[in-house]
Amino acid sequence: MAHRRHRSPRPLRTLCALLVALTLPVLAGAPSTGATERPPQQRGSAATVLATAATSADAQARVIVKYRSSASATASVSGQSPLSTIASADARGESVTALERPQRAARMTARIGHSLRDGIVVGPRTQVLHASGLSSAALAAQLAADPDVEYAEPDQWVRIASAPNDPLYAANQPTATPAVGQWYLRAPDSAIVSAINAEAAWAQGTGSGVVVAVLDTGVRLTHPDLADKLLPGYDFISDSTISNDGDGRDSDPSDPGDWVSGTACPDGRIDEDSSWHGTQVAGLIGAMTNNSLGMAGAARDAMILPVRVLGRCGGYQSDIVAGMRWAGGLSSTPVSNPHPAKVVNLSLGSSGSCSATYQSAVSELAAAGVVTVVAAGNGAGLAAQQPANCIGAIGVAGVRHTGTKVGYSNIGPSIAIAAPAGNCVNVSSGPCLYPLLTTSDDGTTAPGNAIYTDSGNSASLGTSFATPLVSATVAMMLSANPALTPAQIKTALQASARPFPATSTDTSVPVCAAPTSTAQVECHCTTSTCGAGLLDAAAAVAYGDQMPPASTDSGGGGGGGAVGFGWLAGLALAVLALSGQRRVALRR
Repeated sequence: MAHRRHRSPRPLRTLCALLVALTLPVLAGAPSTGATERPPQQRGSAATVLATAATSADAQARVIVKYRSSASATASVSGQSPLSTIASADARGESVTALERPQRAARMTARIGHSLRDGIVVGPRTQVLHASGLSSAALAAQLAADPDVEYAEPDQWVRIASAPNDPLYAANQPTATPAVGQWYLRAPDSAIVSAINAEAAWAQGTGSGVVVAVLDTGVRLTHPDLADKLLPGYDFISDSTISNDGDGRDSDPSDPGDWVSGTACPDGRIDEDSSWHGTQVAGLIGAMTNNSLGMAGAARDAMILPVRVLGRCGGYQSDIVAGMRWAGGLSSTPVSNPHPAKVVNLSLGSSGSCSATYQSAVSELAAAGVVTVVAAGNGAGLAAQQPANCIGAIGVAGVRHTGTKVGYSNIGPSIAIAAPAGNCVNVSSGPCLYPLLTTSDDGTTAPGNAIYTDSGNSASLGTSFATPLVSATVAMMLSANPALTPAQIKTALQASARPFPATSTDTSVPVCAAPTSTAQVECHCTTSTCGAGLLDAAAAVAYGDQMPPASTDSGGGGGGGAVGFGWLAGLALAVLALSGQRRVALRR
């Protein structure tokens, strides 16, 4: 029979079958499972609506295109004048009719092979083009490669870059301290060199739709600047003596206090008031903002997932790692986590190189698309602690308002970036001038009243509080571009960092040296000691928003890659080539 006489050789039939199997789902509009797909948003928060809208908008590309005055395209489409004629008229400044203004979607569709729609005219030879099924960045890259395009760039969404109305945010409030307010969030200047420029970042991404897990002492769930920002968390402390709440693991992540009295801790502490450490970290990341109350959170629209892993004297690594895996959605033990985090904040650690247990957890989270941000530690210039020194973690060093390393911060080549950690330059002569104002509690042991730290309460000092500023920035980056991978986020943070101040800014301060067993206090940071530079939230969000989707060609994990038409065309050509080679072989 004819269909048998002309059957393809078996290898060719196999390739053809593969081509059909891969092509049909794409042509039918089946959803991609590749790394470029935007991750699903979490349910149960007001941020979900905004996040869903942003995800849908991302699949609707919107690009501003300016055509060259010497554009070579001459074909007329739908009765319009040739592209070269319009470009020439535009270049000469001549008056053109409405039909002769840039409305060139049909022509550009034929040139790049993706269906485009005309948008508004922006100016001479400049218009907006729309497309479905790809990001604005991807479309801009395709259009920019066309020889008749002068430039193409995403038509970015812009928000008002205004200061929030939270009373403790602004400087020089008559009844609030510190006098500098939330200095660390404002735009940097000669006085606050290390400020992270969060206001400009908010114009690009606010953390909407992103969950940040705070693995710490728990959180005061009733604090008025946090209550509406908290998701249901968990208490992973397995030892009732450490937990201070009378039992082991349970579903209550609230902080009962971590005070120590009488019995010595392993590190020698005997009597110590409750720190409310987790509450302070949570406030820096995501305190309610623009609610005319208290302070502003750095990632103002992110949601916080409280995971309690530290109690009296600290906590066990086993509890911390169990909490890390649960927070990132890798474990449903002891219960499922309906709100897995995309960012895990660890303002904790211990001395030594990265343990296999920590490394495994950090690597697993990274493979699942979860970013781990860790404090370098407060050992006064010693080597960064674990898990900040684990491969794949984003280790954070602390700097003073002037941009030099704050005395207590650890350092080392494993550090990724530096952020404000708070410092009291005049601690012996008056109130602390540059603490990191944040949410807290006034109870010395058990919970008391909700408060904010101030110049008289220097507890908000340390790399523990530099770390949440980086975690918040990561949340803002992910709200602007949810497709970013942990590796891309680290790259963007480092590439967008501002340089450390030059040594000439204060010659009395030495240059930071590689860490040894000897402490070193304030020093001028270098890229081998304090990371790539000073955190710039606005620049990091902008840099990350322009990054192309991560490649799916390499076998680095992360699931199957999306099948694109370019790849399918290559496969088709390979099939045809193989067919030709086979036919030649049969004729010999």
